[in-house]
Amino acid sequence: MGVLLRNDHPDINIDYHDIENMILKIMYHLGCPNQEVSILLTGDKDIRRLNQEFRSIDQPTDVLSFPQNPDEDLCIPEEIILGDIAISLDIAKAQAKEHGLDFKEEIILLLIHGILHLLGYDHEISEHEETKMRNKTRELFKLVFPERMLTDSCNY
Repeated sequence: MGVLLRNDHPDINIDYHDIENMILKIMYHLGCPNQEVSILLTGDKDIRRLNQEFRSIDQPTDVLSFPQNPDEDLCIPEEIILGDIAISLDIAKAQAKEHGLDFKEEIILLLIHGILHLLGYDHEISEHEETKMRNKTRELFKLVFPERMLTDSCNY
């Protein structure tokens, strides 16, 4: 199992070790001890390009998820690559204030959101699925930040 983390943002440094450890804890809790996820931390310009290329939306976004095997059952206990996640650190920084979180907490929140999408969660298909994903997000956030609670302003 692994977390491949790359920060391409020219102006924002992050603590790789701390983020990796939190993601490993989340992945283990989700029953994915042998899966791998690749994470790109970038800026608005690059995530906008990715959003345009893969979703035909010409604007930056906070997080994008790209499942490696979207048609396969991801509950297989073999070593597999779940997929890739891209996060705009520019948007994460702004959203952290809106959500009442610090910067690292917001990054982890976005990574949780991305990982759940890689595992097949989809908040856009029904109200039931949105509630299911929101509850799982809060459970995982509480796992790594037991002293923190997500506010209602956070719609993840």
